[in-house]
Amino acid sequence: MKDNDSYIGGLVHGIASLLTGMKTTMTVFCRKKTTEQYPENRATLKLSERFRGTLTMPHSADNEHHCVACGLCQMACPNGTIRVTSETVETSDGKKKKILAKYEYDLGSCMFCQLCVNACPHHAITFDQKFEHAVFDRSKLVLTLNRPGSRVMM
Repeated sequence: MKDNDSYIGGLVHGIASLLTGMKTTMTVFCRKKTTEQYPENRATLKLSERFRGTLTMPHSADNEHHCVACGLCQMACPNGTIRVTSETVETSDGKKKKILAKYEYDLGSCMFCQLCVNACPHHAITFDQKFEHAVFDRSKLVLTLNRPGSRVMM
């Protein structure tokens, strides 16, 4: 008699488990779909504001930026993605000042952790919404963020 109870109990448990799975499947099946039809919908594609695409250094219309070449972003980067090269120049009043010579960013090794953006005291760098980075040569992923002839915003 005991074998018969365990058989019926196992059968009932199996059917209950099957119905629970079917309920979950039907719930997900009836939800609004969130699939994006990329690349057909490039013009209407909406990304989250928190999305981190490419690191950029915003410049004004006068080719000015906020980076003072302090190197805090370079020190905060866990895998050496950022290289800040600075130069020391003498101002007209005889003081020495450090200016940004080159700001290199290796997109291919970036983890998009945003530690560099958080470490920057002048808000000189930020992430944008660009995400199409497919290239055949990894050397094209090393970007220079400061523009030629750019200077620090006063």
